[in-house]
Amino acid sequence: MTGADRLRELVAELLAAHDPATTPRLEFLRARFDAGLAWVHFPAGLGGLDAPRSLQAVVDAELAAAGAPDNDPRRIGIGLGMAAPTILRFGSEENKRRFLRPLWTGEEVWCQLFSEPGAGSDLAALGTRAVRDGDDWVVTGQKVWTSSAHTARWAILVARTDPDVPKHQGMTYFVCDMTAPGVEVRPLRQITGEAEFNEVFLTEVCIPDAHRLGEVGEGWKVAQTTLMNERVAIGGSAVPREGGMVGVVASAWRDRPELRTPELHDRLLRLWVEAESVRLAGVRLRQQLAAGQPGPEGSAMKLAFAELSQKLAGLEVEFLGEDGLRYDDWTMRRPEIVDFTGREAGYRYLRAKGNSIEGGTSEILRNIIAERVLGLPAEPRVDKDVAWKDLPR
Repeated sequence: MTGADRLRELVAELLAAHDPATTPRLEFLRARFDAGLAWVHFPAGLGGLDAPRSLQAVVDAELAAAGAPDNDPRRIGIGLGMAAPTILRFGSEENKRRFLRPLWTGEEVWCQLFSEPGAGSDLAALGTRAVRDGDDWVVTGQKVWTSSAHTARWAILVARTDPDVPKHQGMTYFVCDMTAPGVEVRPLRQITGEAEFNEVFLTEVCIPDAHRLGEVGEGWKVAQTTLMNERVAIGGSAVPREGGMVGVVASAWRDRPELRTPELHDRLLRLWVEAESVRLAGVRLRQQLAAGQPGPEGSAMKLAFAELSQKLAGLEVEFLGEDGLRYDDWTMRRPEIVDFTGREAGYRYLRAKGNSIEGGTSEILRNIIAERVLGLPAEPRVDKDVAWKDLPR
């Protein structure tokens, strides 16, 4: 029996024991996790079966055909794409068993406390302090641009634990309870009118040392796992041919023949070809992921995704003319999910501006690609060996 056949057999057993038509959604998702069919490449007992990552598609297809509920991955994307692989690699066995199951089922939403007002692109310059107090750490500082902080139960957090060493060496990585005393979440209203992002203030927040991921002072190393997975999650997700933004723009083109011009036609064709190239590069990236950990290639995918989204959004607004400028919903909303394809062209145009910032700015990603993929000389870094406390701010 092949690996795929064995997985189909396990799916059949799950469906026989938990009929999706009659089993409550959360009960079914918990049963799926316990059967090892959540992430088949994860270890047994942690939602997986130690199977090849490529076989996850077999499980997903069988369950979708049976009408089984999914875990609403768009709502819990930070947990699935960033927190889970980091916890799996650096968390204690206790942490893995405590956090991974409710993370995957969506019972607990996660957010990411990385960027700060003075440390966005240069994450290693962060100043949020964590001071050891027996078996706990006391954390004080401010984080910003935090998606889902207003709905999150837990956060992945990087803080400064040693200001006397160079900035990359003095950070430590934690899991932070977003309901703990001292955590304050404030909305940040964006150009779209929504408050999808937040600023988070941490005032003497107590975090047990048991919630530390990785060794003290190795926060930068742990954060790299998160960031590489984040860029894959943003730019490397599977989409069908003519899916996503290019499908929306192509549909508008087909529906409004009276607005077509030769110049816009040429631009749309070029962007369609670019979108197909990005899609196929994503297929190759996921094949590489099936064989190991994500590398800097994810940065290239995220960069390509951001630039393509912005160009497509701009073309759509230009094509639609007055209709493209209309934006009906300007209310102060606190969305859990960013919906690109289900909104007006004006919303897509405004929201796409953030694609080149979130998940690593395009400028930083170009540096990563230049140095780690192309092997070009690194940019001069005069602060590399200077203690963080001595850096100008």
